Formats: sequence, structure tokens, C-alpha cells
Amino acid sequence: MNKIQIIVNNGAGTGSAVPVWKETKEYLQEKEIPYNAYLTRYEKHAMKLAGQICEKFPEGPIYLLVVGGDGTINEVLNGIPDFDRVRLGVIPTGSGNDFARNLGILRNTRGNLAEIVSCIEQEQNGEALQRIDLGEVSWEDCTKPRIFGISAGAGLDSIVCKKALHSTLKKVLNRFHLGKLTYLMLTVQTLFSMKTFRATVTVDGETETCQNMIFAAAMNLRAEGGGVPMAPDSTPYDGNISLSSASGIPKWKTFFLLPLLALGKQGGIKGFDVKDGAEITLELDQSVVVHADGEYCGDVRYIKFCCRRDTLWLLHPRREK
Repeated sequence: MNKIQIIVNNGAGTGSAVPVWKETKEYLQEKEIPYNAYLTRYEKHAMKLAGQICEKFPEGPIYLLVVGGDGTINEVLNGIPDFDRVRLGVIPTGSGNDFARNLGILRNTRGNLAEIVSCIEQEQNGEALQRIDLGEVSWEDCTKPRIFGISAGAGLDSIVCKKALHSTLKKVLNRFHLGKLTYLMLTVQTLFSMKTFRATVTVDGETETCQNMIFAAAMNLRAEGGGVPMAPDSTPYDGNISLSSASGIPKWKTFFLLPLLALGKQGGIKGFDVKDGAEITLELDQSVVVHADGEYCGDVRYIKFCCRRDTLWLLHPRREK
């Protein structure tokens, strides 16, 4: 078996990554599986490490594990220069863990590692791994598009993600394993303080204008923000991005509809919409916050989402959610 390369963010989940990484090391040592470990030390270090690992091993498949949360996974995805050679495994340790949850990746560390090792052995015996789509977001004046595994978007969810990145509330709730409540509490606060916007939305060439838009979330997977199913039918196997949006709804009414959104029951409610497409653009009447997998991208007026079909090889069995 090729030596496994592991990028570890011991700060993910406000310290919960430390025991998970300890258990990971113990498992690999017990099974006598060779590995190299790289610990992140600063923001975007995981992105740099992913690129360096790919340069260090120019031939053959690279078995790359990420011990961290959704932000660390996003950094790694954006640091990989050659997806054809990388096989990615995830050991989730964050507070949201939407990437792992959506794909049915086990939270039990030893069980998860056993499946990862099994996938490596299966590939070496000639069996194909599962491959999923990734999303890509770009905006005016951006120097490099941003890849996302879960979602990207503009408006309410983006503002919440930006606030959550440096939220003291999130750090406190994480200590009590209540990190998901951060997104709910910030969502309610932001809903009534944010400004709505007008958006011209084009999905695979078909255009419409939406007034008083509250959010537009481009979903590669079905749920974001700690498990909120923004696009319940979205799948990373169809070559499309699902644009979930809310527009033309009074804020007070949206507040009372949030529980239905959290349950994935927004279908059929006037003002909530989901459209699927390989390429989606938004032209906005004002600058709006944009995120990719919860990572802040900027405040922009033009956004383009694309699907990168069958891009990422995964060291996990396929489980439909």
C-alpha cells in the first residue's frame, strides 16, 4: 500500500480534533499502515500543504486524508492541482461536518478508517472508487475560481457563514457540542438586519429576474449550515448544481417558514425555488456577501457557479442520503 498522506487541523471543532487525530494515529500504527502527517499552523495552510504533497509525489495515486472540518476540506480541495491522481478520505472533526454528513461518511473514527483502508485495497485490486462532482464559483475581478464541495452562495447563508467564521458564540457552543445552534441563532439575527437584493438569474441559458431576494445557495450536496437541506434532491452524481433561493417573501413570513426549510419541506411554498443547471449566473443590483463551503469569498455583484463533473475520487463507499 502506498504511504498515506494526512493533513491534520487540530483546531477544528474547537479542540475536538485532538482526540480524533490521536485515535487515527493509534489505528494506523496498530495496522502497520505507513503514513506522513502534516499539521496545519495557520489559515489556508491546508491549501498550501495539499499542493506541496501533490508536487512531492508526481507519479501514481496519492491517498490523501483530511482530519478536520468543512473549512479544512475546502482548503485542501482548492490546493489540489491534479484531481486525477488524488484519492481523498475524510476524518470529520468540525462543528458542522456537512461534507461528511451529506456523503454518509462515518463519524466513528475506527469504522471510518477501516472503510478508507478497504477502499484503497479495492482500488489496488482493480475496483473503481466512487467519483463525485465538485462546484466552482467565480465573480468579477476574481483571480482564481473557488472550488466547493458542499455549497456556495450569496445573501443570508453567506452572511451567516461570514459571521460564524469568527463567532465567539460558535466557540462557546462548540465546547458543549452545540455548534449547530450557532448557524440557527445567527440566521435569525441576520434575517431581520440584512438588506434584500434584486437578482437576474440565468440557469443554463434561461433568465429570470427575482425581486427582494434573501438568499441564493448553489448546492453540490443537499444540505449546508450544520445539516439544513437547502436542496433536498441535490446529488453530486448528476453533473448539475442546484440553486436554492428565496425571494419576494416578507422577512417576517420567512422567519416562520424557517422550520420548514430546516426540515426540507420548502417545496411548493411560493417564493422558495430550486433550479438545477450545469452553469448558473447571478447579476445583482448591489454588492452581496459570497461564500464557498462557509469560507468568505468577497462582496460582489456578479457570480458564476459551474459544476465540475466527476472530479473527485473518494476513499469512502457510496451512501445515498
